[in-house]
Amino acid sequence: MSLIATAKLPTELPAQLQRIDRFWQEYRSMSQAVPDRIQTDDGKLGDLDCDVVICGGTLGIFIGCALQLKGRRVVLLEQGQLQGRAQEWNISRKELDALLELDLLTAAELEQAIATTYNPARVGFHGGIELWVKDILNIGVDPVYLLATLKDKFLAAGGKLLEQTGFDRATVYPDGVMLRGTNEITVNARLLLDVMGHFSPIAQQARQITQGNLKPEGVCMVVGSCAQGLPKKDYGDLIYTFAPIQNQCQYFWEAFPARDGRTTYMFTYVDADPQRPSFSELLEDYLSWLPQYQETDLAEVDFQRMLMGFFPAYQKSPLQTPWSRVLQVGDSSGMQSPLSFGGFGALMRHLVRLTEGIHECLTQDFLTASDLRSLQPYQPNLSVTWLFQKSMSVDVGQQVEAERINNLLSTTFTAMQKLGDPVLRPFLQDIVQFPALSKTMLAMAVADPILVAKIVQQVGLGTLVDWAGHFASLGGYSLLNQLGDWIPGQSSSVQQQYRWVCRRNAWRFGSGGDYH
Repeated sequence: MSLIATAKLPTELPAQLQRIDRFWQEYRSMSQAVPDRIQTDDGKLGDLDCDVVICGGTLGIFIGCALQLKGRRVVLLEQGQLQGRAQEWNISRKELDALLELDLLTAAELEQAIATTYNPARVGFHGGIELWVKDILNIGVDPVYLLATLKDKFLAAGGKLLEQTGFDRATVYPDGVMLRGTNEITVNARLLLDVMGHFSPIAQQARQITQGNLKPEGVCMVVGSCAQGLPKKDYGDLIYTFAPIQNQCQYFWEAFPARDGRTTYMFTYVDADPQRPSFSELLEDYLSWLPQYQETDLAEVDFQRMLMGFFPAYQKSPLQTPWSRVLQVGDSSGMQSPLSFGGFGALMRHLVRLTEGIHECLTQDFLTASDLRSLQPYQPNLSVTWLFQKSMSVDVGQQVEAERINNLLSTTFTAMQKLGDPVLRPFLQDIVQFPALSKTMLAMAVADPILVAKIVQQVGLGTLVDWAGHFASLGGYSLLNQLGDWIPGQSSSVQQQYRWVCRRNAWRFGSGGDYH
């Protein structure tokens, strides 16, 4: 009998599972029509209602509130009710400083937003290394409190919130953007920010225009839950395996203590091939392996919430907007690492930079497509992680040893552990730096050259050649970031100063130089 039918699962799960499996099937077959939601018009828009209109409230409230507090007139659209989910967002403490720096929260409010804290966290791989680290993704933030607090501050500062209002379409004029909502509301703004996430219709249209293909090169599939009845454990898992490759998938696990029990995720890196498993199949595997992972009986587990989704990743990211006055922010921009889920943590890393950059664009009227692309520049430290995702996945029909990925990761983390925290800790927070990566690759080649040769064969020569270019760029960005203060900037005009600041930020963030 199916474990889905016998486990104590939430009553809404069957409908939830049916929706995501239908969407996943359509997505893999690319049967969805490419949305045509952005149009252009050479006429004049005329009167404006605000400076910025933001589509997508869950993460849009962060940058919306920050801009409103800087004196901008902001309108925020949310297709439902703007409220946080009950599931905590896990993040490292230092990454939350952006909320203080932008005056979005006081120190007391930030402490109240932290629902759980734990230490240490485990990294381990089947048949190989197991190591422990502290203060990485060990903070669980309460989205309900956080979003309610920001919502109140946004409204108190004069921001306008349109709930139960989804994005329908927009027309870009030389002097502004006219946005139409799903309930016939129109908003005229100087700038439109798309914060609608991975499957944003604006981002899909932009990818079709700039890349000609919507199908991602990689996908991270995730199923998980917050459950009670699991044995109490004070530690978490950042990435853990306890089994070999199965069904062309290497299953990775995460676990965190939560206020309502314990959160566990099982995820795998695949592509969007139609032969990949459905979420029903993935959930069956999750329920089958969870008792071994958490050392319990499935009958003892009371599932409070089930979580499932997939996160596409594109080689050509971040997404460069093809339009003036339209900018993608957060997951819709592809700014997250191909190894991570994106979302809250990825936005926090860039929140200060984007807020200050957008504020400057509005101040100086730098709103052309070229100006806005400077805010989402090429970042080689994101591009090099493509090889990591590729090496942790198995193509449909590809034959590799069952323990290859476990052996690879065990060898990698053994090398990083020996090289110490300056190498290990940034990598665990999705920040890749040239010196650390170079040392790790050299150590791996010395430790197990045969395994390295197998991985090269697995990922393919074309992927490796492409990766080498990004690796060289990472080295160049690292050098430019270090020499930045010695390189004379172009200051003959305000626009050149703006471009210079954006270029410096690109070197800093693109080399991992923003890591503290």
